[in-house]
Amino acid sequence: MSQLLLGVDIGGSSIKAGVVDPSTGLLVGSMVSAPTPRDSTPQNVAAVIAQLAAQLPQATGPVGVTYPGVVQWGVVRSAANINHAWLGVNGAVVVSAALARPVAFLNDADAAGVAEMRWGAGRGHMGTAIMLTFGTGIGSAIFVGGRLFPNTEFGHMELDGKEAEVFCSARVRTVEKLDFPQWTARVNHFLERMHALFWPDIFILGGAVSERFAEFAPLLRVAAGIRPAQFGNQAGIIGAALAAAEQAHSG
Repeated sequence: MSQLLLGVDIGGSSIKAGVVDPSTGLLVGSMVSAPTPRDSTPQNVAAVIAQLAAQLPQATGPVGVTYPGVVQWGVVRSAANINHAWLGVNGAVVVSAALARPVAFLNDADAAGVAEMRWGAGRGHMGTAIMLTFGTGIGSAIFVGGRLFPNTEFGHMELDGKEAEVFCSARVRTVEKLDFPQWTARVNHFLERMHALFWPDIFILGGAVSERFAEFAPLLRVAAGIRPAQFGNQAGIIGAALAAAEQAHSG
């Protein structure tokens, strides 16, 4: 077994953490979590991450942390579902100071995509793959030849005069009480637009709704392969730890 690493997934409502074996992509033991602070400033969130890390002492070395927004070289550029105090902050530096350990800090959907491409639904695929996570919003990650193009934010793409995630996220399905045929018709419209722009070989569909993939899969209509994500709500944690391992190796 290689060195066990800590992966942390910051969400709008909760922060999850787990220990990952980067040589297998498997979670070791159970995840731990805590509510995202109501005042979700960088310092408050970093303090919660430190509390979670203390519960998982078997993970040593660098830490991977996901963030729900655009991250460029560790610096936060957007803050849709979290305190705007994050804007312009180097998240890697803030969390590293709280943990006294090196930190890889990246977009949450990018991390989920990294996990799926390395060890999950996209493993071994060297064409163009697009990961889409359907939850409160729509996260996205695109890979070409196994390499990530970061911070795509396709959920904010305009679709019939509104943002795609306002049209067909999992939250919209719940709020508008859409059945699967109604919701999947919207998802198909989104996938068709994505396919026309990027011509991916495969779409990987994740987020909580992927647990019910069998219920809506027969209704999907797009000229590309469609695969359900394999890691569910563990994907961000696993991808974060893999990013930390890669950063440590390259550094």
